[in-house]
Amino acid sequence: MTWIKPSFLWMMYRCGWATKEGQETVLAVEITREGFAWALRHACLSHYVRGFHPDQAAWKRQLRRSPARVQWDPERDLRLAPLPYRSLQLGLAGEASARYADEWTVSLRDVTPLAHEMHALVREGDLDAAARLMPEERPYPAGAELLGHLVP
Repeated sequence: MTWIKPSFLWMMYRCGWATKEGQETVLAVEITREGFAWALRHACLSHYVRGFHPDQAAWKRQLRRSPARVQWDPERDLRLAPLPYRSLQLGLAGEASARYADEWTVSLRDVTPLAHEMHALVREGDLDAAARLMPEERPYPAGAELLGHLVP
């Protein structure tokens, strides 16, 4: 499974500012809006939620059929501490993974040097300078038609 992590700081948390073994390179992958929307429409939650899913068996059937899955993880601040709201993580497998590689990917950019520069500033306590380097992130304009089945 390939995971799309739209939050830069959540990715920095996951890879330890590009220092964790096997995660020393961080790529920013630009994909089409159409591809992202397709993945959301064909996704299910990565975990069972009582009261949201009819029952655990129905959720398991949906999980097996879905080429994408969503989990909501705490967003992170510059010190990588959890914030009181969550960011979407989108897992792709099967058909979704193939579409991601063959159709949706627009560009790849190595952001490892940016991760290292920002990490150095955070370690020095210069959070303002680190914040100025943050890639622009905007809320994704998705309504209930894309996210209703993914937000418990």
